[in-house]
Amino acid sequence: MVVLFLVSGASARYALDSRSGKAFFAERTRKLLVPSTLGLLVLGWAQGYFNVAFSHVFENILSGVPAPVLYLIMTVSGIGVLWTCHVLWVCALVLLAVRRIECGRLLARCASLPCWAVAALGVAAWVSAQVLNPPIIQVYRFGIYIFSYLAGYYVFSQPQVMDTLARRAPILCAVAAALGPVYLWHSWGKNYAVAPNVNSPLAIAYGWAACLAIFGGMKRWGDRTGPVAAFLARHSFGLYVCHYLALSAAAYGLVCCLHWRGAVVYLLSAVAAYGGGLALYAVLRHVPVVRYCVFGIKKEKPHVL
Repeated sequence: MVVLFLVSGASARYALDSRSGKAFFAERTRKLLVPSTLGLLVLGWAQGYFNVAFSHVFENILSGVPAPVLYLIMTVSGIGVLWTCHVLWVCALVLLAVRRIECGRLLARCASLPCWAVAALGVAAWVSAQVLNPPIIQVYRFGIYIFSYLAGYYVFSQPQVMDTLARRAPILCAVAAALGPVYLWHSWGKNYAVAPNVNSPLAIAYGWAACLAIFGGMKRWGDRTGPVAAFLARHSFGLYVCHYLALSAAAYGLVCCLHWRGAVVYLLSAVAAYGGGLALYAVLRHVPVVRYCVFGIKKEKPHVL
């Protein structure tokens, strides 16, 4: 998830190079906040249905609940992967406030950071991971995600910084490869997604090293595109929104209806996540109103020659 927010922060830098802060905020609201609020009312209940069904809540608790209340319960339960849209929207607000305060000075200072300084930001990542963590819905880790978003904007969007990471990509990959087994051994059998494991010094050290290795390695060896990458770039947000519903539906049918078990369930669920997610996106993106609520897609005005 830290990689996602680093990439999102860097993408925000490129977006703000060609649009005003006001236009950026309006665009982020339409693409992030609308799908994760109005979209929940349109599609979230379906995801919530499978979440509730998997936990057998229908049989144990909700058998006598009125339909409108049940709809609201399933809608809230269906947030699923859209929590990232909530956090990214908050990150965009914070970024716009920071930009107004620093007036470009911080961006200029970060233009030529050496590799050791970028690596040292892992300490700041660990500090940020200790704060702004809600006690109940623990995926909303605002501290480290806001830090990662800002680091993506100010540091990882800099061409000179990326070139520096690319030159040292073999070393960065080796460090990440060494820390990975250590983290796996130390965390085996523990819930990696909650404190204290998720924000321990070892978890952050491995996570930050992996991020540096990914950025440096992709800049050095993967800085190219092709038909598959272009296709995924056009469909990535729709696939992200729809894949979890397709995966959940397939897993529910395989496990709860057909009573299948084992690796075949994971394999078919993965196929359903990609194939079903793309198919669902292909259909919903052409439905008026629904496409705006679920994906933030406005109806384009016809081009006049």
